[in-house]
Amino acid sequence: MEGGRRLAHDTVALTVHGPAGALDLVVPPEASVDDVAREYAARAGLQFAPTLHRRTGTVLEPGASMADLGIRSGEVLAAGGAVRRHAGDHVAVEADAPPPGPFSVTWFAVAVAVAGLAGWFGARVGGLDSDEGRLTVGLLGFSAFLGVLPVGRLSAHRMVAAPAFAAAAAFAVVWEPETERLPTVVGVTALVAAVAAGVARALDVQGDEALRVWIVVGVGLFLVTAAGALLHADPRVVWSVLLLAATLAARFVPAMAVDVPDQFLIDLERLAVTAWSARERPAGRRGRTMVPPSAVAHVAARGARIVTASAAGVWAVVAVSAPMLLKTADLPVDRIGARVMVGLSGAALLLAARSYRHPAARALLRGAGLSCWAALAVVLLDVVDPGQRIAVGIAGILLAVLLVVVAVATGRGWRSAWWSRRAEVAEGLAGAGTIAALVVASGLFRTLWEIKFRV
Repeated sequence: MEGGRRLAHDTVALTVHGPAGALDLVVPPEASVDDVAREYAARAGLQFAPTLHRRTGTVLEPGASMADLGIRSGEVLAAGGAVRRHAGDHVAVEADAPPPGPFSVTWFAVAVAVAGLAGWFGARVGGLDSDEGRLTVGLLGFSAFLGVLPVGRLSAHRMVAAPAFAAAAAFAVVWEPETERLPTVVGVTALVAAVAAGVARALDVQGDEALRVWIVVGVGLFLVTAAGALLHADPRVVWSVLLLAATLAARFVPAMAVDVPDQFLIDLERLAVTAWSARERPAGRRGRTMVPPSAVAHVAARGARIVTASAAGVWAVVAVSAPMLLKTADLPVDRIGARVMVGLSGAALLLAARSYRHPAARALLRGAGLSCWAALAVVLLDVVDPGQRIAVGIAGILLAVLLVVVAVATGRGWRSAWWSRRAEVAEGLAGAGTIAALVVASGLFRTLWEIKFRV
């Protein structure tokens, strides 16, 4: 019976267990094992037709039919093991519709920067209280609406850029110049960007990895800033927590970016009913799990997109939190902790970037580290006398050139094993120092100090 109806005698009802769960299929007896595997892959959203097994682990011949194998209604099959790719599994791309190239990425990156500037100037002219502000917000909102629509050849890149337009419009609306309200403004702006990314992802799966990063970063920023507002925390607490989270994300994101399907890791042919048969070493090539090169390329490309989008998110969070932390830490003790934290965070990001093999992600993390050091340099130059600023700048440039020359001359620079070991130690020390400096930069150390003296 299926849905209250009796199945016809010329059909076979099967249950297929695999990486996407259990699916109930109704097929004719003359259907081949390969046809059932293709149907399961189509319904489960897999890119390749898996190998089908009986419950005992026996592999079913791809060309054999259900009737030839004696499979009856109610039997359970397992999908997994070796994955075979067929010519019919490949979807040909039309010659007149090539995929977007690097110029598209550059174009939309410039569009995102322009959207950010438009949101900033729209906030400065009064937001919804002025005609210019209302016009700016309307254009940004309309651009975000057009961006989330999955229409056109460049929709994959346009949908990734659309949340930036929504965030710029929200920033122009909720902008408040008070320092105490800036974390809430950033949180609401990030939440609007996450909502726009969620809408784009619901309409189409293009740019899924980058849109997921938009959602995670946006919701995370909103939760941190909302918690700070509810707890009446000082703004420097929020900025220091965000800076620390971005610094640690540069190290932990790559470990979560690569997701290998289970059917490539588990050999179902080695699994059987008893423990003795599971220990048996299979003879011949039938017991090997063959992973197609295209599947490896797909997993690597997906991980690269996640890492690159996460690196861009790290840079965006660092570019906002580092200068704001230096600005809001106005008391002497907190000021020292903020400067130390920003400096060590920049060092940790620069050292973490060396372990990235993807050029775009490595460049984005280096930009985040240099943003920390640039914000720190601006603050330190204000402390130095005007007559000494030029000398300090020249000394910094000469020292940087000297370090590069020494690094290249000593065993091919950062790529040598000697430099790699010491860079790992330096990165660990910089990360630990960033965590320790959070206690001082957030004002917790000063608060405990004041409580002690009161007592």
